[in-house]
Amino acid sequence: MSSLHPTDPNHLSPADVHEKVRNFNQSEFARLLEMEILEARPGYARVRMDSDGKRNLRGFAHGGAIFALADQAFGIAANLGGVDEVALSAQIFYLAPAKGILTAIAECTGETAQYSSYTVRVFRDDMLVATFEGQGKKQHR
Repeated sequence: MSSLHPTDPNHLSPADVHEKVRNFNQSEFARLLEMEILEARPGYARVRMDSDGKRNLRGFAHGGAIFALADQAFGIAANLGGVDEVALSAQIFYLAPAKGILTAIAECTGETAQYSSYTVRVFRDDMLVATFEGQGKKQHR
């Protein structure tokens, strides 16, 4: 469990968190890829996606689908702290081919008043198939 994010007192209420999770789940892209947020709180998220229908020619989950899953987990985890964030950069390391249900777990690994850093691990069951590093830029109003 990440306790790093957020450090400011502008936490969202439980109702606001629920609404933001619902909005992320109902976004066009999340629906297209059939992603579902299973658990989310400031600085942490767990998101699942079935790779069926998102496979490459070799029959494994397409790298773009895996990246999108990791990015969705990063996005919701970074945006539950009361300050909107946008991705500044992201990179992914594919470690093993995967099929079936994939789960991404995002955790905040550090932050400043302007930026945040996240690690996302993508699993097929207990097998780690990818790691993703993302940096967010906070959008203060």
